[in-house]
Amino acid sequence: MPFTYEDVGATREDRCPPGFHRMHVRSRIGEGEAVFRRASQALLTWELHRAVGVAITAGADTAAPGVDVTVGLGPIKAPCRVVWTTEEPRRAGWAYGTLPGHPECGEEAFVVDRTGDGTVWLTVTAFSRPAKWYTRAGGAATRGLQHAYAQRCGVVLRRLCGGLGED
Repeated sequence: MPFTYEDVGATREDRCPPGFHRMHVRSRIGEGEAVFRRASQALLTWELHRAVGVAITAGADTAAPGVDVTVGLGPIKAPCRVVWTTEEPRRAGWAYGTLPGHPECGEEAFVVDRTGDGTVWLTVTAFSRPAKWYTRAGGAATRGLQHAYAQRCGVVLRRLCGGLGED
């Protein structure tokens, strides 16, 4: 299936194509190498998304370009495909783009990074616009739900990394 938008991969450069709404949410997860490793593992293996409470059906155990993923929340099914991943010593993450049948059109990226002072952050960025009648009808409330989901990802990832010592 083809993507439902043209600028595939734009989140890698933190770009928002014209006609889309941009979202950027950054959450502090903790400090230290152990927290970074644990956060990266939870993100790259879909554990974070499952812990947030969404159903994930993925074509692979870890995020990789080309892997199809369906996110489910109740009766809503949102088909996506991973468009890029990164695994670096201080940065790990991935982005997926929407496929036909998704209630939105666009791309969302989830990246964990460890800054120079050792602080670990989760950054969720996205660009989107409605693709179904009910997301169009939801207007700003739909964008609010997306923002709340991104914030919830930070809360849950912080909990998943809790108890790890700082180094």
